[in-house]
Amino acid sequence: MISTRRSTRVCVLAALTLLAGCTGQKPSQSTTTPGAPGKAASGAPLRIAVIPKGTVHQFWRTVKAGADAAAKEFNAEIQWKGPSEETDVTGQVKILENAITQKVDAIVMAAVHQDALVPTIQKAKDAGIPVVTIDSGVNSNIPVTLVATDNAKGAEEGAKELARLLGDKGKVGLIPFVHGAATSDQRQKGFEDEIKRHPGIQIASTLYSDSKTDKAMQATENMLTANPGIGGIFGANEPGALGAAQALEGRGLIGKVKLVGFDASEGEIARLKQGAIQALVVQNPFKMGYEGVKAAVETLRGKKVAPRIDTGVTVVTAANINQPDVQKLLYPMGK
Repeated sequence: MISTRRSTRVCVLAALTLLAGCTGQKPSQSTTTPGAPGKAASGAPLRIAVIPKGTVHQFWRTVKAGADAAAKEFNAEIQWKGPSEETDVTGQVKILENAITQKVDAIVMAAVHQDALVPTIQKAKDAGIPVVTIDSGVNSNIPVTLVATDNAKGAEEGAKELARLLGDKGKVGLIPFVHGAATSDQRQKGFEDEIKRHPGIQIASTLYSDSKTDKAMQATENMLTANPGIGGIFGANEPGALGAAQALEGRGLIGKVKLVGFDASEGEIARLKQGAIQALVVQNPFKMGYEGVKAAVETLRGKKVAPRIDTGVTVVTAANINQPDVQKLLYPMGK
C-alpha cells in the first residue's frame, strides 16, 4: 500500500510539473502588447489593419501598394479599409472599433481628424494593440510613430514656388481641404507663414474643398469671381488642385493664373504637362504605406521605432519632371 501511494504521489507530481512546464510561458507569449514580441516571435503572419482617410484618390491607392509591399516582405496580412469620404469621422471610428474587436495585431492609420480619433486610439492601446499613424497624425502620444510628410514644409515650398511664378507680387487664393485634419491644417499654416515672408503677396481668399474635386472647382470659381485680380492659387491636395485646374480651364485662364498643387495623381501630372498646373509638391505615399507597416512589425517584434519618420517632399515642375529620380517618385510601381 505504501509503495502504491508513493507511486501515485510521484505520478501526480510529475503531471503537475509537466503541466507547469508546458503552460508557464504561453500566456505572456500569446498576449500582444505594444513593444512586446508576442505573435511576431511565433512566425505566424501578423494581422495589421491599415486604415486610410479615404480610398478613392490615387494617393491612397499608392499608400496601399506600399503597405502591401511591406506586408509581403515582413510576413504580414493587411486588412485595408477606409471611410468613403475623408470627412467621415464616424465611419473611421467604426472601422477602428471593428479592428479592435477583431483583435488585430497592430493598426496603421491616417486620421481624418486630429482630435476626434484620440478616444478610439486609446481603446486600441487599452486592448494592447499598437497604433502607427501615417500621413495624418493625432493630438496624442499614444501612436508609436508618425510616418508622414513634413506638411508645413511642403506647403512652404509650394508657397515659395508660387511667389517665384508671380514675381513676388499679387493676390493668391488658398484651397485647404478639411479643417481639423492635421495635414490640411499644417499645409494651410505652412503656406500662410511662407507668404508672410513675401510682403508683395496677399492671400485674398481661403476656401475649403472637403477633399472633393467638384467643391474645389466651385471654390475656385467663387474666389475668382470675388477677387478678379487673383494671379495664383495653391491647391493643398489632389482634389483641390484638380478642381482648381478645371475651373481655370473653363474660364480660359490656363497659364494666366498660376496653379501650384499638392500630390501627383495621373490627372495632376497630365495637367502639369499641359500647363494648367505649374508645379506640384509631391509626397511619397508608397513610402508612407511601406514604412507604416514596417514600423508596426518592428514594434511588435520589440524593436524601438523613431517617433517621427519623415517621408520627404519634392517640388516637380515641367523643368525636372523627366529626371530619373523624379520619374521614380511619380511612378513608384512603374507606368
